[in-house]
Amino acid sequence: MAETGCAAIKLEGGREMAETVRFLTQRGVPVMGPVGLMPQSVHAEGGFKVQGRGLGEAERVMADAAAIAEAGAFALVVEGTVEPVARAITEAVSIPTIGIGASPACDGQILVIDDLLGVFTEFKPRFVKRYAELAPLIAAAAEAYAADVRARRFQSPEHCFGMT
Repeated sequence: MAETGCAAIKLEGGREMAETVRFLTQRGVPVMGPVGLMPQSVHAEGGFKVQGRGLGEAERVMADAAAIAEAGAFALVVEGTVEPVARAITEAVSIPTIGIGASPACDGQILVIDDLLGVFTEFKPRFVKRYAELAPLIAAAAEAYAADVRARRFQSPEHCFGMT
């Protein structure tokens, strides 16, 4: 942590990672524990799927959240989880919950800046609210830049450093 300057670590996993979370937090390493959809494990889980839809899945996500909170995590990221389960987690744990496509009941919210700004057009998760549509502007800017380079209009003397 001293080498990287980070303030905490995000450690994906539920009950199976609780002992590791406990080990780290007992040694002074702050841990944030994601539950629900875990993007770094998405391929092992069969893709980006909303979590907690069925009773068994809801119970699993709730148990994961409780285990990570009890192990000493300072906060939970509740991602891609159905609203009632995310709400129940927020009510059940004593640490803050940060929702990503989960529930307005979470203590905080995250929205990836590229989603917020509309940088990508091919996929938009249901939970994303677009505040801008920058993809067409970015494409136009890249095309204009490429055209200037090809036509040798860029780089010109006004974009260079001179000697004194």
